[in-house]
Amino acid sequence: MDFESEGVRLHYEVHGPEKGQPLVVVHGFASDYRLNWVGTRWQEALTTAGFRVFGLDCRGHGHSDKPHEREAYAIDTMAGDVVRLLDAVGVRSARYLGYSMGARIGLQVVTDFPDRIQRAVLGGIGTAGAIESAGAIAESFLSGEPIDDPIAKSFYNFASARPINDLKALAACITGLHPVMDPAILWAIRTPILVVVGERDDIARNAPELVELISSSRLVTIPGRDHMSAVPAREFKQAAIDFLLAE
Repeated sequence: MDFESEGVRLHYEVHGPEKGQPLVVVHGFASDYRLNWVGTRWQEALTTAGFRVFGLDCRGHGHSDKPHEREAYAIDTMAGDVVRLLDAVGVRSARYLGYSMGARIGLQVVTDFPDRIQRAVLGGIGTAGAIESAGAIAESFLSGEPIDDPIAKSFYNFASARPINDLKALAACITGLHPVMDPAILWAIRTPILVVVGERDDIARNAPELVELISSSRLVTIPGRDHMSAVPAREFKQAAIDFLLAE
């Protein structure tokens, strides 16, 4: 299904029981709902737990429109996409699950629209990491070849292997996001947040420092996992579901 968000057509899927707890699920950079959450068996786990899952393909990703202007990917605009999805499906407030870029977006949603998200699980996020390599990632995508930066090379190999991806749109996205880590804004967040990160995640670094900045958050670390391998981890699923089901 599709809806329009500030002139951009966005694709989403709905799964799970009709009367289930609404849950917005948002994927990472250069991924999409199906790759991030279906093949990894998250959708199965979430719907079995009773959630009504609203899975978004972010602008520039999956089956959604892919603008080439970096202004289209401002972090507050992408947070607004989540709220406009809730409006489109007639849901006043929901739980939230996001990974990597989806976690960055979720952090902005709870900042800008605190009444729309009841509690949030933010995976693969810290105060440092991939966002510091945004320029190198964009350069690699625009040139059509990997460069020496190890994070940029990892994302190039991942993104370029998927025909559905538009590398120019993804370059605009990674340079347009500009997430803000203002300590005063983060400390003011009251939405309950669970931060989940792999023990060996070099793409989302300093997760403990992020948790210290958000008074309503706590941290779960997945032993032995990196940024990619943390996603399907059973420990991640169980911690997220337990947290999202809590009142």
